[in-house]
This record gives sequence, structure tokens and C-alpha cells, in this order.
Amino acid sequence: MLTNKIRPDYLKAGDVVAIISPSFCIDEDKLAEGVIFLEKWGLSVRVGKNASNKKGPFAGTDEERLADLQEMTNDPSVKAIICSRGGYGISKIINRVDFSALEKNPKWYVGFSDATVLHMWLNEVCGIMSVHGDMPLNFNNHEKTKSTFISLKKALFGDLQMIEWKGKFLRPGNASGQITGGNLSLIYSLTGTAAELNTKGKILFIEEVGESYYHIDRMMTSLRLAGKLDGLSALVVGGMNKIEEAKVPWGQSIEDTIYEIVKEYTYPVYFNFPAGHVSDNRAFYLGRQSEIDVTGKKALLVFA
Repeated sequence: MLTNKIRPDYLKAGDVVAIISPSFCIDEDKLAEGVIFLEKWGLSVRVGKNASNKKGPFAGTDEERLADLQEMTNDPSVKAIICSRGGYGISKIINRVDFSALEKNPKWYVGFSDATVLHMWLNEVCGIMSVHGDMPLNFNNHEKTKSTFISLKKALFGDLQMIEWKGKFLRPGNASGQITGGNLSLIYSLTGTAAELNTKGKILFIEEVGESYYHIDRMMTSLRLAGKLDGLSALVVGGMNKIEEAKVPWGQSIEDTIYEIVKEYTYPVYFNFPAGHVSDNRAFYLGRQSEIDVTGKKALLVFA
């Protein structure tokens, strides 16, 4: 178990960053948009040789996706690796990646959704911070807020200091600790693996999309049974988008569903954090010490 996370050097103009596709496939025009978008930030962009491949829903075979991830991880000139999109696929290759190059040359990895697997591996196995943020698939998505991309640039260049939001809070109060977590389904799926989350004393962030209400309840109940909800500093709930009813109506809101599972604990629970599969998907650091201060219906996440 690694507790003190390494912070890679922040980016500066002229740095080389890479776009790879370790999960589902992406159209070449979206990759091109991603390159142009990042070049406007003054960065030099490399695209993985297999990034636009297609094999079923995936961006090529496991070996092709792994090759790009490994190549960019090994290259000391690459200062950040950005997942082109989510979907599914990183869990099929993550245990085959050799991250030893990061011992001498740590770098930022960026993404969300399926990239949660990568974040958890980096945080728990490698002991390195990473950036939970949006990806090239959405760089030209006009439904995204300006804050989505402003926060991503600030996170990579070292200018992101805080995130303020309004929401519903249970047991509102202040909290501090490293931030961990990501997509609930992926957190749930990695329980029992090398990347299983260490949540004691941490601020646990969760978000989800396209699941049934009872699936949310089942996954959260499983985390509780596994002890992952014990001893948290706080629970932060981001976007819970397109959560669907099953044939038998669930009859509870997401807030009530989660509250029923964590009501025996005493830590704060914050809802409506602006991250996840939502239009306002703010970037933030995973594995970094942070504080949350609450005043009324406003909360402020401050990075130490």
C-alpha cells in the first residue's frame, strides 16, 4: 500500500503529450480535433500509432492498445498521456503494462469513465497522482461547459487550486484527505485486485452513467460489505446521469439510495460535484491531499 503519491511535473508550453485509445474506438476526426485543441495550449501532440484502429468496439486488439500505452509510458519525452475516450477495455490490458519507467520519469495520465481503471492502478500500485478530466472525444462537444476545459488546462499546467460548487449535503461539514475513486462500476469491478482502493481516511469520489437504480444500490452495498465505506474522510458524489428504472420501480432518488447505505457512518456526504458524465465535467487531481469546506449550500474543494 502506497500512501505518499508522487506528483509529476506540471506541463509547460512546448511539452510533448500523447493521445492514445486504450478502450473503445474513436473516429479519426475526433482524434484530429483533439490534436488541434491541445496544440492551441502550446503543446506538441503525438498520437498513438494504433489510436484510430478498430476491432469490434475496441480501438484495435488488446496487443495494439497495450503497445501504445506502453510506448508512451516508456518515452521520457512524453509528459502526459491522454485517453482519447472511455467505453471499456483498459481492464483487459492493465496488468500487462510495465510502469517501471515512471520511477524515473513520472508523468500525468488523463481521462475519466473507463480510465478509472488506469487511475486506480497508478494511484494504488504505482503511487502516482493523475488527472480525472475530459477527453478528446468531447473536446469539440458544445454541450460541455467552458469550466470543463479551463479546469483541465489548469490541472495540467499546475494552476488548478480549487473547485467550488453548490449541492445537497448530508451531514455537512469540513473534510480533508487524499481524493480517490472515479466511476462506480469500475471501482466495484476492481475489488480484490492489485488496484483495489485503499479508502481509509480518504475522500472517495464516485460517479456513474446509464445504470439502473438497483445497480447503484448493489455496487454501493458491495463496497460497504468490503469495508470500502468505513473510515472515509468524506464521500463526494459527482454526476449520476441517465440512471434508469428497472421493471419494478425503485422508488428512491439517488441521494436517498446512497444515504440508506452510508447512514450508519458520521462523515460528510456531498452531492452534485461537477465531474463525471455531465456537461460540467471539471478536472481534478486523484491521489492528492485536499480539503473540503462547506458554507451553507456551497462547498469548496481546495488542493493542498
